[in-house]
Amino acid sequence: MTDEPAPQDLSATAWPVRTARLSIRPMAADDVETMWQYRRIPSMYEWIGHDFSSLERFTEKMSTPGSLARTLVLELDGRIVGDLYLGISDAWAQSDVADRAKGVQAEIGWAIDPAYAGSGLATEAAAELLRICFEDLGLRRVKALCFADNVPSWRLMERLGMRREEYAVQDSLHRTKGWLDGMTYALLADEWRAQQANQQANQQVSSAPPA
Repeated sequence: MTDEPAPQDLSATAWPVRTARLSIRPMAADDVETMWQYRRIPSMYEWIGHDFSSLERFTEKMSTPGSLARTLVLELDGRIVGDLYLGISDAWAQSDVADRAKGVQAEIGWAIDPAYAGSGLATEAAAELLRICFEDLGLRRVKALCFADNVPSWRLMERLGMRREEYAVQDSLHRTKGWLDGMTYALLADEWRAQQANQQANQQVSSAPPA
């Protein structure tokens, strides 16, 4: 038996999704060992929520239907270089309107092989994940969480245009560092669409020939 939620439906997206450099697709069971090779690296394992210090633990967690359905693999030139988390959920709602709050939001996350750190792949992948959430899946709100000490993570959230909604003091227990501050960032679909429109307008201005 497992307490994992039922697998979510990502069929609204045509996989694989391609960015300038990456191919993004749902995780398959035979990806587990390749993913563990970078997930077990100390600089990455430090901030991961589960104990993935052994391949056995990682396989046990990632091979469940729920984990497979919520994990997307990133490939660069046919090689797995990272993964994304996409967990769709219901929003809180009063009981008489709860049917309108089903499957309208998501939590996202990312993990990039440290060998590719500093290349912009995390930003490229996470930006595309937001597009998938808002454009393909029609979600209304996306959030991401991290330890406040995980500076690269929250800086990436800010590069994506996400809004810091919560700074919680010592609310998160780290396996070696003790109680740490936690942070929550979020973005609404309307905010994302406004950002895209602004970026497009700026690109048009910059590419226009001089008067």
